[in-house]
Amino acid sequence: MLLWHNQPEQLWPSPGELYPCSTSNLLRESLALPYLKQEDSSGISTSDMHCPVFQYVLCAVTSPAVKQHEETLTYLNQGQSYEVRMLCNPKLGDVSQWPRLLKSVVRVVFHDRRLQYTERQQLEGWRWSRPGDRILDIDVPLSVGVVEPQVLPSLLNTVEFLWDPAKKTSLFLQVNCISTEFTPRKNGGEKGVPFRIQIDTFKPGDKGTPVEHLHSASCLIKVFKPKGADRKQKTDKEKIEKQSPQEREKYQPAYETTVFTECSPWPETSTGLHASPSPSGLTSHSFNLGEVNQPAPNSQGFPPPPFSQALSPGASISETQQWLHRHRFSGYCRMLANFTGADLLKLSRQDLVQICGAADGIRLSNTLKARPIRPRLTLYVSPEALKPGSETPQRSYQQVYLDELSTAELTGKLAELLSLPANQIHRLFRQGPTGIHVLISDLVVQNLVDESYFVAVAKKVQNPDGYHLFLS
Repeated sequence: MLLWHNQPEQLWPSPGELYPCSTSNLLRESLALPYLKQEDSSGISTSDMHCPVFQYVLCAVTSPAVKQHEETLTYLNQGQSYEVRMLCNPKLGDVSQWPRLLKSVVRVVFHDRRLQYTERQQLEGWRWSRPGDRILDIDVPLSVGVVEPQVLPSLLNTVEFLWDPAKKTSLFLQVNCISTEFTPRKNGGEKGVPFRIQIDTFKPGDKGTPVEHLHSASCLIKVFKPKGADRKQKTDKEKIEKQSPQEREKYQPAYETTVFTECSPWPETSTGLHASPSPSGLTSHSFNLGEVNQPAPNSQGFPPPPFSQALSPGASISETQQWLHRHRFSGYCRMLANFTGADLLKLSRQDLVQICGAADGIRLSNTLKARPIRPRLTLYVSPEALKPGSETPQRSYQQVYLDELSTAELTGKLAELLSLPANQIHRLFRQGPTGIHVLISDLVVQNLVDESYFVAVAKKVQNPDGYHLFLS
């Protein structure tokens, strides 16, 4: 397989080399496929097709059970290394303006919107059931031309690396989750959910300047247990061969490789979320399809922006486009290309439904008018303090908001209130009947009365050195 890297100058294989079939079947290579399943791609005309500067090719056979004019589907085996060829055609881009190394971010994400909404819960459940494992990994020994690969412990489904577009580059990826791990009933690979592999490529910025997005593309996959993909491929082939010739014409042939189709950039990429990989290279082996410690994504996987990032009426056209990208409305950026923040905010819910359809129109309307969610528990806490010249404590209360209703969350909020390091608070007590001290657990926090008020007292303790907090 690695003999491909010894070819002299052909960096850009022709369509006939990638797909030995009639040219009518090659139109799918240039479709600007939306990264969300439900986004409408009917407006894409063949006149807009072009040969992209970048092209990514997954060396895996596509399924023959995919109808014509639908996106290809590729079956992968869990944990098996698959080659992704990173191709660049310098004749179509201003390569002289690029740095020597480009940065690419590879993600495995959910294809179905239903799972995109619950991504955080899905990833948390997978992490707890598979401690120490990752959803996506780089097989570094097999990879060629990959510089400074980086695997972040908190991003189980994401890898980053640098590469030289003037040299042959092959990235070998391993997908360690299977499609049936995210279905209520695990009846086999046929019932499993599809994933997307998405690659976003950037021109790294100088110090203090954000990265510049250059290209994005993705492909549709299903992942099976070892050797399951081969059995599924064989089953699909036999199923199609049993069809009549007229029926077989409705299906695509099985291509030897999978060409990624261009798509909208991952919303995080428009803000240059990730820093450049560190020189230390591969940092850890411990998916968002997002960051597992972040709030639940609203779709494929994107953490909802804080309410401070609400669209401003004074937002320019460019700022409005960025806001749409961050909130997963990339598919409507072209349609709303001339809208400022004020223009968008003037639209009624009915207007947005007519423009974006029922589902996304309602979602856009709710996002534009979103209000902060009320915290689950509000407490009023006063730190113990003496007013100068007085023996009576001077009470001033501050609000403490809790969302997770856990001891760790309450301890962190109290540590911030009392200006103490949270890792040095070893015990948290509240005053019970007859003045006894009751150790606060998660269950105690969950049963606190909303809008209760307390006085917080910190007492220094030894062995280990730290503090005990008392709420009375």
